Amino acid sequence: MAAQLYKTESGRLFHAGAFAFITVGLPARGKTHISRALGRYLSWLGVPTKTFHVGQYRRQLVRRYTSHNFFDPANDETTCQRKQAADQALEDMIAFLLQGGQVGIYDGGNATAERRRYMLERLQSNNIQTVFIESVCNDEKIVNANIRNVKVNSEDYRGWDLEEAINDFKERIKVMEPFYETIEDESLSYIKLINVNQQIIVNHVKGFLPSRMVFYLMNLHTAPRAIYFARNGYSTGENSYKADSPLSDEGHRYAKRLQEVITARRKARAEHGDCDAQALKIWTSTRCYSYSTAEYFNEFPVRHRKSLAEINPGICDGLTNEEIKAQYPREFQAHLKDAYRHRYPRGESYHDLAVRLESVILELEHEKQDVLIIAHESVLRTLYAYFRGIQPEGIIPYIAMPRNVLLEICPSAYGIRELKVGIPRD
Repeated sequence: MAAQLYKTESGRLFHAGAFAFITVGLPARGKTHISRALGRYLSWLGVPTKTFHVGQYRRQLVRRYTSHNFFDPANDETTCQRKQAADQALEDMIAFLLQGGQVGIYDGGNATAERRRYMLERLQSNNIQTVFIESVCNDEKIVNANIRNVKVNSEDYRGWDLEEAINDFKERIKVMEPFYETIEDESLSYIKLINVNQQIIVNHVKGFLPSRMVFYLMNLHTAPRAIYFARNGYSTGENSYKADSPLSDEGHRYAKRLQEVITARRKARAEHGDCDAQALKIWTSTRCYSYSTAEYFNEFPVRHRKSLAEINPGICDGLTNEEIKAQYPREFQAHLKDAYRHRYPRGESYHDLAVRLESVILELEHEKQDVLIIAHESVLRTLYAYFRGIQPEGIIPYIAMPRNVLLEICPSAYGIRELKVGIPRD
Protein backbone atom coordinates (compact mmCIF):
# COMPACT_ATOMS: atom_id res chain seq x y z
CA MET A 1 0.00 0.00 0.00
CA ALA A 2 1.28 3.46 -0.85
CA ALA A 3 0.13 6.86 -1.98
CA GLN A 4 -3.44 8.06 -2.64
CA LEU A 5 -5.13 4.66 -2.75
CA TYR A 6 -8.80 5.43 -2.28
CA LYS A 7 -11.31 7.52 -0.39
CA THR A 8 -14.41 6.61 1.57
CA GLU A 9 -17.70 8.42 1.13
CA SER A 10 -16.74 10.76 3.99
CA GLY A 11 -13.66 11.90 2.04
CA ARG A 12 -11.33 10.13 4.46
CA LEU A 13 -8.84 7.48 3.37
CA PHE A 14 -8.24 3.90 4.43
CA HIS A 15 -11.41 3.69 6.62
CA ALA A 16 -9.17 4.98 9.39
CA GLY A 17 -11.37 7.56 11.15
CA ALA A 18 -10.06 10.82 12.59
CA PHE A 19 -6.63 11.20 14.21
CA ALA A 20 -4.80 13.81 16.25
CA PHE A 21 -1.00 13.72 16.34
CA ILE A 22 0.24 15.87 19.23
CA THR A 23 3.86 16.90 19.67
CA VAL A 24 5.54 16.92 23.08
CA GLY A 25 8.92 18.34 24.04
CA LEU A 26 11.10 21.22 25.10
CA PRO A 27 11.97 24.00 22.62
CA ALA A 28 14.54 23.31 19.87
CA ARG A 29 13.76 19.58 19.78
CA GLY A 30 12.44 19.55 16.22
CA LYS A 31 8.71 19.55 17.00
CA THR A 32 7.81 22.09 14.32
CA HIS A 33 9.98 20.31 11.77
CA ILE A 34 8.20 17.03 12.60
CA SER A 35 4.78 18.68 12.40
CA ARG A 36 5.37 20.32 9.05
CA ALA A 37 6.99 17.22 7.55
CA LEU A 38 4.13 14.98 8.68
CA GLY A 39 1.60 17.44 7.30
CA ARG A 40 3.42 17.56 3.98
CA TYR A 41 3.60 13.78 3.72
CA LEU A 42 -0.03 13.20 4.66
CA SER A 43 -1.24 15.87 2.24
CA TRP A 44 0.74 14.24 -0.54
CA LEU A 45 -0.82 10.89 0.38
CA GLY A 46 -4.19 12.57 -0.16
CA VAL A 47 -5.20 12.49 3.51
CA PRO A 48 -7.28 15.58 4.55
CA THR A 49 -4.76 17.10 6.95
CA LYS A 50 -4.22 20.39 8.75
CA THR A 51 -1.44 21.50 11.12
CA PHE A 52 -2.18 23.74 14.11
CA HIS A 53 0.91 25.60 15.35
CA VAL A 54 0.41 26.93 18.88
CA GLY A 55 3.16 29.49 18.27
CA GLN A 56 1.09 31.12 15.54
CA TYR A 57 -1.94 31.34 17.84
CA ARG A 58 0.25 32.85 20.55
CA ARG A 59 1.66 35.46 18.15
CA GLN A 60 -1.87 36.43 17.10
CA LEU A 61 -2.80 36.92 20.74
CA VAL A 62 0.42 38.65 21.84
CA ARG A 63 1.75 40.57 18.88
CA ARG A 64 5.19 41.44 20.18
CA TYR A 65 7.63 39.02 21.77
CA THR A 66 9.97 40.70 24.26
CA SER A 67 11.96 38.03 26.10
CA HIS A 68 12.15 34.48 27.43
CA ASN A 69 10.26 35.59 30.56
CA PHE A 70 7.06 35.18 28.56
CA PHE A 71 7.58 31.39 28.67
CA ASP A 72 8.34 31.15 32.39
CA PRO A 73 5.67 28.80 33.84
CA ALA A 74 5.98 30.75 37.12
CA ASN A 75 4.72 33.88 35.33
CA ASP A 76 0.98 33.74 36.04
CA GLU A 77 0.00 36.46 33.56
CA THR A 78 1.76 34.96 30.55
CA THR A 79 0.82 31.42 31.57
CA CYS A 80 -2.81 32.45 31.14
CA GLN A 81 -2.08 33.88 27.70
CA ARG A 82 -0.18 30.79 26.59
CA LYS A 83 -2.98 28.53 27.80
CA GLN A 84 -5.53 30.61 25.91
CA ALA A 85 -3.56 30.21 22.69
CA ALA A 86 -3.05 26.49 23.26
CA ASP A 87 -6.72 25.88 24.01
CA GLN A 88 -7.84 27.80 20.92
CA ALA A 89 -5.54 25.70 18.73
CA LEU A 90 -6.99 22.55 20.28
CA GLU A 91 -10.59 23.64 19.74
CA ASP A 92 -9.86 24.60 16.14
CA MET A 93 -8.29 21.20 15.51
CA ILE A 94 -11.30 19.41 16.99
CA ALA A 95 -13.64 21.49 14.82
CA PHE A 96 -11.58 20.64 11.71
CA LEU A 97 -11.74 16.91 12.47
CA LEU A 98 -15.46 16.97 13.22
CA GLN A 99 -16.13 18.77 9.94
CA GLY A 100 -14.55 16.07 7.76
CA GLY A 101 -10.82 16.43 8.29
CA GLN A 102 -8.96 13.19 8.89
CA VAL A 103 -5.68 14.16 10.58
CA GLY A 104 -5.00 17.14 12.81
CA ILE A 105 -1.39 17.82 13.81
CA TYR A 106 -1.01 19.85 16.98
CA ASP A 107 2.39 21.54 17.19
CA GLY A 108 3.11 22.60 20.77
CA GLY A 109 5.15 21.78 23.85
CA ASN A 110 2.45 20.04 25.96
CA ALA A 111 5.09 19.69 28.65
CA THR A 112 3.09 18.29 31.56
CA ALA A 113 1.22 15.05 32.12
CA GLU A 114 -1.79 17.07 33.31
CA ARG A 115 -1.98 18.99 30.04
CA ARG A 116 -1.68 15.83 27.96
CA ARG A 117 -4.41 14.11 29.96
CA TYR A 118 -6.74 17.09 29.48
CA MET A 119 -6.14 17.06 25.73
CA LEU A 120 -6.67 13.31 25.51
CA GLU A 121 -10.00 13.55 27.33
CA ARG A 122 -11.22 16.35 25.05
CA LEU A 123 -10.25 14.39 21.96
CA GLN A 124 -11.61 11.04 23.11
CA SER A 125 -14.93 12.65 23.98
CA ASN A 126 -15.18 13.55 20.30
CA ASN A 127 -14.17 10.07 19.09
CA ILE A 128 -10.78 11.28 17.85
CA GLN A 129 -7.89 8.83 18.05
CA THR A 130 -4.80 10.39 19.62
CA VAL A 131 -1.08 9.71 19.23
CA PHE A 132 1.54 11.77 21.09
CA ILE A 133 4.91 12.36 19.42
CA GLU A 134 7.56 13.24 21.97
CA SER A 135 10.91 14.58 20.82
CA VAL A 136 13.64 14.08 23.40
CA CYS A 137 17.12 15.43 22.80
CA ASN A 138 20.05 15.17 25.20
CA ASP A 139 22.67 15.91 22.55
CA GLU A 140 23.70 19.55 23.00
CA LYS A 141 25.16 19.70 19.48
CA ILE A 142 21.76 18.93 17.97
CA VAL A 143 19.98 21.42 20.25
CA ASN A 144 22.48 24.19 19.52
CA ALA A 145 22.27 23.51 15.77
CA ASN A 146 18.46 23.70 15.93
CA ILE A 147 18.65 27.01 17.80
CA ARG A 148 21.16 28.58 15.44
CA ASN A 149 19.77 27.24 12.15
CA VAL A 150 16.06 27.27 12.88
CA LYS A 151 14.70 29.01 15.94
CA VAL A 152 16.46 32.34 15.61
CA ASN A 153 14.83 32.65 12.17
CA SER A 154 11.33 32.46 13.63
CA GLU A 155 9.02 35.47 13.71
CA ASP A 156 9.77 35.99 17.42
CA TYR A 157 13.32 37.11 16.64
CA ARG A 158 12.76 39.19 13.56
CA GLY A 159 15.11 42.19 13.78
CA TRP A 160 17.11 40.75 16.69
CA ASP A 161 20.88 40.52 16.80
CA LEU A 162 21.86 36.88 16.12
CA GLU A 163 23.76 36.27 19.36
CA GLU A 164 21.12 38.01 21.45
CA ALA A 165 18.44 35.82 19.88
CA ILE A 166 20.47 32.66 20.55
CA ASN A 167 21.05 33.60 24.20
CA ASP A 168 17.40 34.48 24.74
CA PHE A 169 16.25 31.19 23.28
CA LYS A 170 18.63 29.26 25.51
CA GLU A 171 17.16 31.10 28.49
CA ARG A 172 13.69 30.16 27.26
CA ILE A 173 14.69 26.50 27.48
CA LYS A 174 16.17 26.96 30.96
CA VAL A 175 13.01 28.44 32.46
CA MET A 176 10.90 25.61 31.02
CA GLU A 177 13.14 22.63 31.84
CA PRO A 178 12.21 22.31 35.56
CA PHE A 179 8.52 21.99 34.68
CA TYR A 180 8.90 19.49 31.84
CA GLU A 181 7.56 15.96 32.34
CA THR A 182 8.47 13.27 29.84
CA ILE A 183 5.77 10.77 28.83
CA GLU A 184 5.72 7.86 31.28
CA ASP A 185 2.05 6.85 31.12
CA GLU A 186 2.13 3.46 29.36
CA SER A 187 -1.61 3.63 28.71
CA LEU A 188 -1.04 6.39 26.14
CA SER A 189 -0.45 5.86 22.46
CA TYR A 190 2.87 7.54 21.74
CA ILE A 191 5.99 7.67 19.60
CA LYS A 192 9.14 8.83 21.38
CA LEU A 193 12.00 10.11 19.21
CA ILE A 194 15.36 10.32 20.98
CA ASN A 195 18.03 12.57 19.44
CA VAL A 196 15.96 12.97 16.25
CA ASN A 197 15.91 9.33 15.07
CA GLN A 198 18.83 7.79 16.95
CA GLN A 199 16.29 5.76 18.90
CA ILE A 200 12.53 5.41 18.53
CA ILE A 201 10.17 4.03 21.17
CA VAL A 202 6.69 3.07 20.01
CA ASN A 203 3.90 2.37 22.51
CA HIS A 204 0.32 1.32 21.74
CA VAL A 205 0.47 2.59 18.14
CA LYS A 206 -2.03 0.65 16.06
CA GLY A 207 -3.69 1.00 12.69
CA PHE A 208 -2.60 1.74 9.16
CA LEU A 209 -2.04 5.50 9.26
CA PRO A 210 -0.23 5.66 12.65
CA SER A 211 2.01 2.76 11.57
CA ARG A 212 2.92 4.62 8.38
CA MET A 213 3.80 7.65 10.47
CA VAL A 214 6.22 5.56 12.53
CA PHE A 215 7.96 4.36 9.38
CA TYR A 216 8.08 7.91 8.02
CA LEU A 217 9.52 9.34 11.25
CA MET A 218 12.26 6.72 11.19
CA ASN A 219 13.60 8.42 8.05
CA LEU A 220 13.22 12.03 9.19
CA HIS A 221 16.12 14.22 10.30
CA THR A 222 16.85 17.92 10.85
CA ALA A 223 20.20 18.22 9.04
CA PRO A 224 20.17 21.04 6.46
CA ARG A 225 20.61 20.03 2.83
CA ALA A 226 19.53 20.97 -0.68
CA ILE A 227 17.61 18.92 -3.23
CA TYR A 228 18.04 19.96 -6.86
CA PHE A 229 15.55 19.17 -9.63
CA ALA A 230 16.65 19.26 -13.27
CA ARG A 231 15.04 17.85 -16.36
CA ASN A 232 16.96 15.45 -18.56
CA GLY A 233 18.56 16.76 -21.74
CA TYR A 234 16.93 16.77 -25.18
CA SER A 235 16.97 13.38 -26.89
CA THR A 236 16.93 12.31 -30.54
CA GLY A 237 13.44 10.86 -29.99
CA GLU A 238 12.07 13.56 -27.72
CA ASN A 239 8.41 12.53 -27.86
CA SER A 240 8.83 8.75 -27.81
CA TYR A 241 8.74 6.75 -24.59
CA LYS A 242 9.46 3.39 -26.24
CA ALA A 243 12.50 4.60 -28.15
CA ASP A 244 14.52 5.46 -25.02
CA SER A 245 16.67 7.59 -27.28
CA PRO A 246 20.17 8.95 -26.56
CA LEU A 247 20.84 12.65 -26.12
CA SER A 248 20.84 14.85 -29.17
CA ASP A 249 23.61 17.37 -29.80
CA GLU A 250 21.44 20.00 -28.13
CA GLY A 251 20.90 17.60 -25.24
CA HIS A 252 24.66 17.25 -24.72
CA ARG A 253 25.04 21.03 -24.74
CA TYR A 254 22.26 21.30 -22.13
CA ALA A 255 23.91 18.63 -19.96
CA LYS A 256 27.21 20.49 -20.02
CA ARG A 257 25.54 23.79 -19.09
CA LEU A 258 23.65 22.05 -16.28
CA GLN A 259 26.94 20.80 -14.85
CA GLU A 260 28.39 24.31 -15.01
CA VAL A 261 25.34 25.86 -13.30
CA ILE A 262 25.32 23.26 -10.51
CA THR A 263 29.06 23.68 -9.94
CA ALA A 264 28.78 27.47 -9.73
CA ARG A 265 25.75 27.36 -7.44
CA ARG A 266 27.31 24.88 -5.03
CA LYS A 267 30.57 26.82 -4.99
CA ALA A 268 28.64 29.94 -3.98
CA ARG A 269 26.83 28.03 -1.23
CA ALA A 270 30.11 26.54 0.03
CA GLU A 271 31.68 30.00 0.26
CA HIS A 272 28.83 31.01 2.58
CA GLY A 273 29.21 27.83 4.65
CA ASP A 274 25.91 26.39 3.45
CA CYS A 275 27.27 23.12 2.04
CA ASP A 276 30.27 20.93 1.38
CA ALA A 277 31.00 21.51 -2.29
CA GLN A 278 32.06 17.87 -2.70
CA ALA A 279 29.05 16.28 -0.95
CA LEU A 280 26.56 15.74 -3.76
CA LYS A 281 24.75 12.63 -4.95
CA ILE A 282 23.09 12.39 -8.35
CA TRP A 283 20.03 10.27 -9.01
CA THR A 284 18.74 9.56 -12.51
CA SER A 285 16.32 7.11 -14.03
CA THR A 286 17.50 4.08 -16.00
CA ARG A 287 16.41 5.78 -19.22
CA CYS A 288 19.26 6.61 -21.60
CA TYR A 289 18.51 10.32 -21.91
CA SER A 290 18.34 10.64 -18.12
CA TYR A 291 21.60 8.98 -17.09
CA SER A 292 23.40 10.42 -20.12
CA THR A 293 22.62 13.93 -18.81
CA ALA A 294 24.66 13.07 -15.70
CA GLU A 295 27.76 11.98 -17.65
CA TYR A 296 29.35 15.40 -17.26
CA PHE A 297 29.35 15.11 -13.44
CA ASN A 298 32.50 13.00 -13.29
CA GLU A 299 33.42 13.86 -9.70
CA PHE A 300 30.12 12.82 -8.08
CA PRO A 301 28.49 9.41 -7.57
CA VAL A 302 25.57 8.74 -9.92
CA ARG A 303 22.79 6.28 -9.07
CA HIS A 304 20.38 4.99 -11.69
CA ARG A 305 16.89 4.29 -10.31
CA LYS A 306 14.14 2.57 -12.26
CA SER A 307 11.50 4.21 -10.07
CA LEU A 308 12.48 7.64 -11.47
CA ALA A 309 11.30 6.76 -14.99
CA GLU A 310 8.63 9.01 -16.45
CA ILE A 311 4.97 8.11 -16.86
CA ASN A 312 4.34 5.43 -19.46
CA PRO A 313 1.87 7.01 -21.94
CA GLY A 314 0.68 3.59 -23.19
CA ILE A 315 -1.11 3.62 -26.53
CA CYS A 316 -0.62 7.39 -26.78
CA ASP A 317 3.15 7.21 -26.99
CA GLY A 318 4.46 9.76 -29.48
CA LEU A 319 1.06 11.35 -30.11
CA THR A 320 0.24 15.03 -29.69
CA ASN A 321 -2.85 16.13 -27.77
CA GLU A 322 -4.63 16.84 -31.04
CA GLU A 323 -3.81 13.36 -32.33
CA ILE A 324 -4.99 11.75 -29.08
CA LYS A 325 -8.23 13.74 -29.26
CA ALA A 326 -8.81 12.58 -32.83
CA GLN A 327 -7.86 8.89 -32.38
CA TYR A 328 -9.07 8.26 -28.81
CA PRO A 329 -11.80 10.85 -28.05
CA ARG A 330 -13.30 9.01 -25.06
CA GLU A 331 -9.92 8.52 -23.42
CA PHE A 332 -9.05 12.14 -24.11
CA GLN A 333 -12.20 13.37 -22.37
CA ALA A 334 -11.61 11.04 -19.41
CA HIS A 335 -8.11 12.44 -19.10
CA LEU A 336 -9.40 16.01 -19.13
CA LYS A 337 -11.86 15.11 -16.37
CA ASP A 338 -9.20 13.64 -14.05
CA ALA A 339 -5.66 14.10 -15.35
CA TYR A 340 -4.22 12.85 -12.06
CA ARG A 341 -5.91 9.45 -11.84
CA HIS A 342 -6.69 8.66 -15.46
CA ARG A 343 -4.36 6.33 -17.33
CA TYR A 344 -4.39 5.73 -21.07
CA PRO A 345 -4.67 2.04 -22.01
CA ARG A 346 -1.46 0.10 -21.29
CA GLY A 347 -0.05 3.23 -19.64
CA GLU A 348 0.29 4.85 -16.22
CA SER A 349 -1.40 7.71 -14.37
CA TYR A 350 0.14 10.31 -12.08
CA HIS A 351 -1.40 8.32 -9.25
CA ASP A 352 0.58 5.27 -10.39
CA LEU A 353 3.70 7.39 -10.56
CA ALA A 354 3.17 8.72 -7.03
CA VAL A 355 2.88 5.16 -5.73
CA ARG A 356 6.13 4.32 -7.49
CA LEU A 357 7.93 7.38 -6.11
CA GLU A 358 7.06 6.94 -2.44
CA SER A 359 10.23 4.91 -1.78
CA VAL A 360 12.24 7.73 -3.38
CA ILE A 361 10.59 10.27 -1.09
CA LEU A 362 11.38 8.27 2.04
CA GLU A 363 14.99 7.92 0.92
CA LEU A 364 15.19 11.66 0.21
CA GLU A 365 13.99 12.36 3.75
CA HIS A 366 16.63 9.99 5.10
CA GLU A 367 19.45 11.43 2.97
CA LYS A 368 21.67 14.03 4.67
CA GLN A 369 23.79 15.00 1.66
CA ASP A 370 22.66 17.23 -1.19
CA VAL A 371 20.94 15.36 -4.02
CA LEU A 372 20.51 16.29 -7.69
CA ILE A 373 17.61 14.50 -9.38
CA ILE A 374 17.74 14.43 -13.17
CA ALA A 375 14.44 13.15 -14.53
CA HIS A 376 11.43 13.71 -16.75
CA GLU A 377 9.10 16.59 -15.91
CA SER A 378 6.33 14.20 -14.78
CA VAL A 379 8.64 12.82 -12.07
CA LEU A 380 9.81 16.25 -10.99
CA ARG A 381 6.22 17.51 -10.75
CA THR A 382 5.25 14.69 -8.42
CA LEU A 383 8.30 15.05 -6.16
CA TYR A 384 7.92 18.84 -6.06
CA ALA A 385 4.27 18.45 -5.02
CA TYR A 386 5.39 16.40 -2.04
CA PHE A 387 7.88 19.00 -0.80
CA ARG A 388 5.35 21.79 -1.26
CA GLY A 389 2.57 19.84 0.47
CA ILE A 390 0.33 20.05 -2.60
CA GLN A 391 -2.83 17.96 -2.60
CA PRO A 392 -2.73 15.61 -5.60
CA GLU A 393 -6.14 16.08 -7.20
CA GLY A 394 -6.15 18.24 -10.29
CA ILE A 395 -2.88 20.06 -9.69
CA ILE A 396 0.19 17.86 -10.13
CA PRO A 397 -0.21 17.22 -13.90
CA TYR A 398 -0.13 20.96 -14.57
CA ILE A 399 2.86 22.06 -12.47
CA ALA A 400 5.35 23.83 -14.73
CA MET A 401 8.85 22.35 -14.78
CA PRO A 402 10.76 24.30 -17.47
CA ARG A 403 13.86 22.67 -18.90
CA ASN A 404 15.90 25.86 -18.66
CA VAL A 405 15.53 26.10 -14.87
CA LEU A 406 17.43 24.37 -12.08
CA LEU A 407 15.18 24.18 -9.03
CA GLU A 408 16.83 24.19 -5.59
CA ILE A 409 14.73 23.17 -2.58
CA CYS A 410 15.94 23.40 1.02
CA PRO A 411 13.54 21.82 3.55
CA SER A 412 13.43 23.52 6.96
CA ALA A 413 11.26 23.59 10.07
CA TYR A 414 9.37 26.69 8.91
CA GLY A 415 8.75 25.62 5.35
CA ILE A 416 10.63 25.10 2.10
CA ARG A 417 13.17 27.57 0.79
CA GLU A 418 13.03 27.52 -2.97
CA LEU A 419 15.41 29.02 -5.53
CA LYS A 420 15.20 28.93 -9.32
CA VAL A 421 18.47 29.22 -11.24
CA GLY A 422 18.42 29.74 -14.98
CA ILE A 423 20.26 27.34 -17.28
CA PRO A 424 21.45 29.47 -20.21
CA ARG A 425 21.00 28.40 -23.81
CA ASP A 426 23.58 28.88 -26.55
